[in-house]
Amino acid sequence: MPELPEVETIVRSLAPKLAGKRVLAVTFFAPRVMRGAPSPLLAGHSVLEVTRHGKHILFRFDHGTLAIHLGMTGKLLIDGEATPYLRAEIVFDGLRLLFDDIRQFGRMAWSHSLPENVARLGPDPLEIPAAAFVERLRGKRGRVKALLLNQAFLRGLGNIYVDEALHRAGVHPLAVASRLSTRRALALHGVIVTVLEEAIAVGGSSISDYVDSDGSKGSFQERHRVYGREGLPCGVCGAPIVRIVVAQRGTHFCPKCQRM
Repeated sequence: MPELPEVETIVRSLAPKLAGKRVLAVTFFAPRVMRGAPSPLLAGHSVLEVTRHGKHILFRFDHGTLAIHLGMTGKLLIDGEATPYLRAEIVFDGLRLLFDDIRQFGRMAWSHSLPENVARLGPDPLEIPAAAFVERLRGKRGRVKALLLNQAFLRGLGNIYVDEALHRAGVHPLAVASRLSTRRALALHGVIVTVLEEAIAVGGSSISDYVDSDGSKGSFQERHRVYGREGLPCGVCGAPIVRIVVAQRGTHFCPKCQRM
């Protein structure tokens, strides 16, 4: 599933091309694409801005907001080729935006402001101050890996970048969040920001289906230290990377660098 760096990469590639563009026509090829409210009447309206809210891509119009979540395999492609998995098409003056999704877990939702489920998400990890992050950890007794995956705690983090950040911070994924010292909690906050910014700079991680709106892959997967590296040596200490399941997600860590 595209996580914060991948979604941010897509938004940065879409925003300069779509801001100010007028919608000429919208076609939905799969009934499951629009969730909740009926399909919006977008034809004749212009995009004011394209932004990111967690893992959601927001198209803001003068009469409301179209929120798009890419799910597991969704893609937003500018002037791409139609495939059997084309679920929606938005025609602007001068270009076409295709929503391609093999597994159909992606979705769109229309709201006059911000969709309720999107508005309920926690703060952005790139925006929350370090002190506020530490304070939020203080009140949580759950395991830190599960907590960081919880979108109500922080919006946008996913399996890849939580594993990578915990390894760099030397924090075991099963550590209790509230028991982290202030020093370790502050270090974790800084590492999360660093990992996300590094990933954004190289277009995110292309592990399976992810590409940006131009069809280009990211390269941060070449820098993964633990994610997807079960049994391979840790680049810091040489110990084999271990995989366990936390919060129903495969979790990769170094048992030597990330002690309980």
